Amino acid sequence: MNNASKIYLAGHRGLAGSALLRRLEAGGYANIITRTHEELDLTRQEQVEAFFEKERPEAVFLAAAKVGGIYANSAYKAQFIYQNMMIAANVIHAAYTYGVKKLLNLGSSCIYPRDARQPLKEEYLLTGPLEATNDAYALAKIAAIKLCRFYNEQYGTNFLSVMPSNMYGPGDNFDFETSHVLPAVIRKIYLGKLLMQGCFAEIRKNLGFYGKTEKFPQAGEAELRTILEKYGIHKNHVVIWGTGTPYREFLYSGDLAEACVFLMENHEAHETGEIINIGTGKDLTIKELAEIVRRIVGYEGDLVFDASQPDGTPRKLLDVSRLQALGWKAAVELEEGIGRVVKGMAEVENK
Repeated sequence: MNNASKIYLAGHRGLAGSALLRRLEAGGYANIITRTHEELDLTRQEQVEAFFEKERPEAVFLAAAKVGGIYANSAYKAQFIYQNMMIAANVIHAAYTYGVKKLLNLGSSCIYPRDARQPLKEEYLLTGPLEATNDAYALAKIAAIKLCRFYNEQYGTNFLSVMPSNMYGPGDNFDFETSHVLPAVIRKIYLGKLLMQGCFAEIRKNLGFYGKTEKFPQAGEAELRTILEKYGIHKNHVVIWGTGTPYREFLYSGDLAEACVFLMENHEAHETGEIINIGTGKDLTIKELAEIVRRIVGYEGDLVFDASQPDGTPRKLLDVSRLQALGWKAAVELEEGIGRVVKGMAEVENK
């Protein structure tokens, strides 16, 4: 892949996809094709086939997916497995059919067994049971990995699969019901600070900008308190799901984009293996994470952990030695990345 390549970026409005778009544009790639879901439904085979037949991209970044946190993965399993399997099958098959030279399939660290040894090596795939709270999503991502591998083996394609750790960054999903742990913790603690300071105008803007509460632009203080309490945000404390003891690794979306472009520019599928992990190689507990967010936000209330809610996988630290051996290492430290996200959230108040 080079600057003259015609590139299709699937999922360009998501967290990973938007970071990839920024990275490609900054790197001088001027022939990038994107489509919104309204323009191209990737779960519809006939639409995908017609798109590839017309556009004939040379390279593909498959970043489109239905994603969410523990609640969404548990509540909407049928949607998660169906939509993600259909997206992968349609795009990967069309890439083969219409002669795509190189494809990068973006997966997730949840593909690994729940109780696998740490750190998670690529060869641990399918060596044990999956985490029950996200098994539907994981199975769809595993199917995509195998599609890439088997197309490579049977047809000689050059399809890479990468497995990032928990991503965060600009353009993240901050919805309370569907977000991942880090954006959820950031938003809860940020709103907790606003509530403690009595900044109700700013709370209204935040609720209207990020969530499903646009119908409350004129909500009074009592109504706003009720909305926040529903999501565990109280005057003097914020409730965080789970015990706070699980370990998680977090990767800034800009670093993910750098790694993906690095691999597409410099390495082939036979060099990366069936899958390759992308991460920082460092993790911390959810409680430690929340304390870092509290300090960066400047929140003076208490953090309460609700052990009645699920923890998910106890630990998901990726072994990134294979990627580092190829010459790439993450650059953005966690506190710096969180600071950028918090700054972006504060800027919402000025819009």
